[in-house]
Amino acid sequence: MKKVAFLIIISGFIFISFGVYQLFSTNHKQSLAITEAREIINLSTLQQVETNTKARFPNDFSPDTGETVGILHIPKLEADLPIVEGTDPDELAKGVGHYKGTAYPLQKDQIVLSGHRETVFRRMGELELGDILTVRLSYGEFTYEIIDTYIVSADDRTVIKTTSPNEVLTLTTCYPFNFIGDAPDRYIITATPVTNYNK
Repeated sequence: MKKVAFLIIISGFIFISFGVYQLFSTNHKQSLAITEAREIINLSTLQQVETNTKARFPNDFSPDTGETVGILHIPKLEADLPIVEGTDPDELAKGVGHYKGTAYPLQKDQIVLSGHRETVFRRMGELELGDILTVRLSYGEFTYEIIDTYIVSADDRTVIKTTSPNEVLTLTTCYPFNFIGDAPDRYIITATPVTNYNK
């Protein structure tokens, strides 16, 4: 009986230690990604001021998977979250993942950003209609207003779809937020540009 109790204690210790390690590793990766994103944006902002250029979608903007591309700023939560190209586990460990194949600002189509409910999007449920989201990239800053929130099944793929010629920002995360294990649903936030640059 003592051996069983000892094994249970050791197993629990290993499980907790692994969880702490994962949390530390994720926080470290996100910290590096947000630092990199700020450097990219600060440099590009300086370049835009110096050359007096107007924000536009650059022809050579084609980030590789895993590349840090910008920042998702959420004023209500006082949060700056790094945006990384791709939504595989490696990318989501660094921050908010941009769903490859969907648009970026100024491309007049759907932009999809995904994140883990335990990390970058853990306070996503606090956002309400009318709240503001800002996407900061090397070629400009783009503001969106939340117009809808809803819940779908985890295997519902209709969330990702073309919205051309209208630009729509879609945020996705697992739901319920406090669910332990693989969550059965997805929480979706839809936002549209505050400034109509679609025209």
